[in-house]
Amino acid sequence: MTARWHDYLAAQIAVRPQARAVSDAGGADWTYAQLEAACDALSAELRDAGVQAGDRVAVLLENSAAGVAGLFAASRMGAIALPVNARQTAGEIERILGHAQPAAVLFTSSISPDATAHADRMGARSISGAFGAMHIATPYPSTPDDLPDVAVLLYTTGTTGMPKGVMLTHGNLLFGGRTSASQRQMTEDDRIYGVLPVSHVFGLTSITTAGLCAGAHIHFEPRFSPSRLYQALKGGITLFSGVPQMHAMLMQYAKEQGHQELPNSRLRYVSSGAAPLDPAWKRKAEAFYGVPLQNGYGMTETTAGATLTQSTLGDPDTSCGPALPGTELAIDESVTGGGEGVGEVLARGPHIMKGYYENPEATSAALSPEGWLRTGDLGRIDEQGRLHIVGRSKELIIHGGFNVYPPEVEAALNDHPQVIQCAVIGRRQGGDEEVLAFVQAAPDDLPEVEDLRAFAAQRLAGYKRPARIIVATTLPAAPTGKILKNKLLDAFADQLDAD
Repeated sequence: MTARWHDYLAAQIAVRPQARAVSDAGGADWTYAQLEAACDALSAELRDAGVQAGDRVAVLLENSAAGVAGLFAASRMGAIALPVNARQTAGEIERILGHAQPAAVLFTSSISPDATAHADRMGARSISGAFGAMHIATPYPSTPDDLPDVAVLLYTTGTTGMPKGVMLTHGNLLFGGRTSASQRQMTEDDRIYGVLPVSHVFGLTSITTAGLCAGAHIHFEPRFSPSRLYQALKGGITLFSGVPQMHAMLMQYAKEQGHQELPNSRLRYVSSGAAPLDPAWKRKAEAFYGVPLQNGYGMTETTAGATLTQSTLGDPDTSCGPALPGTELAIDESVTGGGEGVGEVLARGPHIMKGYYENPEATSAALSPEGWLRTGDLGRIDEQGRLHIVGRSKELIIHGGFNVYPPEVEAALNDHPQVIQCAVIGRRQGGDEEVLAFVQAAPDDLPEVEDLRAFAAQRLAGYKRPARIIVATTLPAAPTGKILKNKLLDAFADQLDAD
């Protein structure tokens, strides 16, 4: 029988049932045997709700032991797990659920106020068992898919602003977890800090799947807090992966406690992802942690990582590293017209998605007949075979570790009756990217910025909302009327620098 994603869990249960597996901020602290019992209990709840093999099962979650149990419970009964970030708005979640039509939705209501609010809105009922307390709803009838190799659906909004469900197979996740664990040299002695969202591919594959593959103990946090991370690192965490903003906030918090270096730490591995590394910032972070800061590149469609560095302490390399073992990279210079070796990054290997759920057109556009994924990112490969990302052709903004797609933010603001059109871009700010919105309105009907903020707050999750909204009567545009996004920062420099 073909290996399944949850086989990693079964392997640990067979040999180390009483070892610690997962804990969370809500007080859960489960062994591998207890995690199995939670999965079994949730599988029974899903069967009682009418879920069949091939159905989609959504888990509306923030990081928690119960949320992970829900994902594995779906997989163990042959269903397709659909992790959904509970911090999204009702409208955002409904677009995803409306497309996937899950036979059941689980809510991590015991640890997430947002999940509780969504459960109440959807008329979910409470359930309890070895998994603790959760809620479940059955918004759509059971309509199984004939996709036995698909384990997980992860939704990205995409450049069109419409949700796209990335189909990750059991093979994708098995390969991704095994490779991530190997590259990070994870062992059963590791204690891993799981604050990267499990509803996103990095947290799902490189943290959760990899950690359980290695038999490690993963502590899940639903939301980032520099003080909680600081205490966890002092309390024995050995592996931490985050985004630049998390590292920067942690270092600032430690400085406020009187420390320029991380005290009393067992940390042996730290990495930063989702944004390019700045050389000076990297040196500062390594001085703080006392271990090398690793970097990598990947996306949902590559089941997390495609490259990863293996740097030594003080290495000035700020690339994304070489291709992971078993994977291939190529550069298509035709996209940029050639020159300096820069072009669109192509990837191929056992980590590449099956395709987009119920979207053959998008699948054909992304995957070549030869198996190459067109990433939409621009990069180059140096003489050592290391990948350098130089731009995002898809205009993706990564803010606080979350993907923000400009068309989605633009669509939300364009719904405002006083907005003629708008353009959204990202701007590097420290170790993060901030979301900037430029709104065009009529001279005699200019909206108030605070009104636009409130309007956006009703339609967008917090991490997608613009940090700055600039209201103007005109925006730089080509003769065709297309907004020239590359001119926006210069055109409004005075206003952006005024604060």
